[in-house]
Amino acid sequence: MIYKDFYPFYTSFANPMIYRGEMEQEKEFSLMKSYYPETARKIQEKVEEECDLLDYEGSRLYDEHPDRYMLYHLGTKIMDEVKKESDVEAMSDGLLGDLVEVLLFHEISRRRCRRRRCRGVFYR
Repeated sequence: MIYKDFYPFYTSFANPMIYRGEMEQEKEFSLMKSYYPETARKIQEKVEEECDLLDYEGSRLYDEHPDRYMLYHLGTKIMDEVKKESDVEAMSDGLLGDLVEVLLFHEISRRRCRRRRCRGVFYR
């Protein structure tokens, strides 16, 4: 069999649209993050920094059932850092803590979903 064009073996199974949905979701998420109020934006940045530090193979973030105490402790750590760096005294500690936990749990959920999709593609 003679082919006109040369195609390396690894391109024969490649699907260029495989991550299109994920890229669209990231774009949408970035757009919605740009609409956050200033306080929520600062908290989201801290949450992403902490999650980046914990984003490695075998991390506790990716356990089947993450430890509630670990998540609470991580949220408290983020809340303390946000209080030190910015002026969020207009919010009560309870409201600030709730906002930090909601943003943290959403970020962890998003990362877990993304990792699960990647593993599903490569480890079937």
